[in-house]
Amino acid sequence: MYVGSVRRADFSHVVIGGGIIGTAIASELQQVAGNLVLLVEQHEHLGTETTARNSEVIHAGIYYPQDSLKAKLCIEGKNKLYREFGTNSNSKNSKVPIHQCGKWVVAQSEAEAEHLYLLEARAKSLNVPVSFISPSEGKKQAPLIRASQLILQSPTTGIIDVHSLVVYFDGVFENAGGDVGILSKVVDISYSKGRKEYLLHLQDLVDDTFFSITSENVINSGGLNAPFISNMLLPPDRHIEPYFAKGNYYSYQPQTPINIAKDIGLKLIYPCPKPFASSLGTHLTFDLGGQIRFGPDIEWLNNKNIDTNDLDYMVLSDNLKPAYNTIKDYFPSLQLQDLEPSYSGIRPKLLSQEQSKNQFSDFVIREEEGFPGFVNLLGIESPGVTASWAIADYVKNIYHG
Repeated sequence: MYVGSVRRADFSHVVIGGGIIGTAIASELQQVAGNLVLLVEQHEHLGTETTARNSEVIHAGIYYPQDSLKAKLCIEGKNKLYREFGTNSNSKNSKVPIHQCGKWVVAQSEAEAEHLYLLEARAKSLNVPVSFISPSEGKKQAPLIRASQLILQSPTTGIIDVHSLVVYFDGVFENAGGDVGILSKVVDISYSKGRKEYLLHLQDLVDDTFFSITSENVINSGGLNAPFISNMLLPPDRHIEPYFAKGNYYSYQPQTPINIAKDIGLKLIYPCPKPFASSLGTHLTFDLGGQIRFGPDIEWLNNKNIDTNDLDYMVLSDNLKPAYNTIKDYFPSLQLQDLEPSYSGIRPKLLSQEQSKNQFSDFVIREEEGFPGFVNLLGIESPGVTASWAIADYVKNIYHG
């Protein structure tokens, strides 16, 4: 891997994938003296795929096992975002709009309440602040929210303008001398042990021509395409089978507008999750403009022979009624006509729908054995936005730790 010697390749590092993770990684690596980093993105703009299709939530880190990368990097990333940008978008020093609004996880049964106690114990083991609120106190603070048994309050949860965060990382990257190659798709990768460098073949999607570059190190942050990129290089017995889960979001358009601060306590509202759930449940969030939305639900896609450029992001009206039934459990005043299909995002999964029922799926971030300097990032789903800066530091430490 590149450690500051005389460079023979075109670049010290090529980062594949210009989502929030790839852009953050490129930004951190380019700030290391001697590095020359290229960020490659197949779309016209950075952050337009999975990055642009999420809840924009800063997660506290209470859902993940103590020894997992998801827990470690979520908490580190959250803390770094608040240190850098403050806890409120009105802060004079805030470069990225952000609001530490907090959230409630609500339990409607004794079994769900028991699960909240487990979440509290996990949070304490991770030094993440949480506290309990009784249903009666919850009703005073948020009259429209139902929590029949218990509420777990997470004060360090927040919301963030994800597009602005991508722009911030990109600005730091380019100001430090990094190069961005948009509308450039990686079509093949090979490694030369003799030259100790990678040869990447790319397609220019503007004029449909092909070109090649060399790099001493490669970071695969391809998101939905990361398994396919990995499989270009690694031998067949180490190929990754991709799985995809679609999450649909719904806008809230009530006939009588509500007051977010008065009626729901200006908090994000999450149902109690199920053990090993592939989703945190169809929750209530709002953006920095105060617009309420619900989602995501989860809809597993057929991963066989899938082309990620042909993924269907349409929110089908058939999904509206099941989402309504789930939301109404904690938001009983909701009427079906208050919901409208809005947008969807697709999450990269490392486990199938069946496997996900009894296994926890962690982030995979590793330098691949036999391929020095090739770092794979696989299964980077939620809490990817929250963890993005910490993931970038983690990758930088693989090279320069």
